[in-house]
Amino acid sequence: MKKATTAGELVEQLIEVGRTAVERGFVLASGGNLSARLPGASEFVVTASGTWLDRLVPEDFTTMTVDGEIVGGNPDPSSEWKLHQRSYRVRDDVNAVIHMHPQHTVLVDALGHPIRLFTLDHAVYVKSVGRTGYYPNGSDELADTAAEQARVHNCVIMGNHGCSALGEDIGMAFRRAMNLEEAATATFRALSLGDTTTEFPEEAWKSLHHA
Repeated sequence: MKKATTAGELVEQLIEVGRTAVERGFVLASGGNLSARLPGASEFVVTASGTWLDRLVPEDFTTMTVDGEIVGGNPDPSSEWKLHQRSYRVRDDVNAVIHMHPQHTVLVDALGHPIRLFTLDHAVYVKSVGRTGYYPNGSDELADTAAEQARVHNCVIMGNHGCSALGEDIGMAFRRAMNLEEAATATFRALSLGDTTTEFPEEAWKSLHHA
């Protein structure tokens, strides 16, 4: 996925991501929400309230400022707009936020197990996983705690709810979201086999991240 250079291209890419996310079972019906901005921009586009991610059209996007003001597009943004807005406010380098409800990510976390990273892609793209407790949908508590975790993690799980993946562009954010769910699925399978310790080799991790 090429980096978008216009707001229209951002919307086109988010429409594609929404369709793919539903096809792969990462989200159902009107669950989840997507946003993106151009690098350095003070405005972002976010999916509107009640939209189904596999049926998005350009009219299903709201344009907002990072201060939370609606400045164009659909007048009714997602109830989770604060989650996106506050993540952008704490991360100048982030230009896309993908919020989904992937089954294994939510389940493994709800069962009290950390999501383990097994593969090179997990180690590179996910790298680390933050989490918050459960907070009501659309609440300040959810947005603020997730943004605090986003200061140091590109993947953040919201307990009994879902997760957000952040990136410098839409392609990277979605790549991280997919790798997080793959890591969660692998963790679930490992737990089913009774394994609670296997993960990406420590020495390889140190070499990869120059620790």
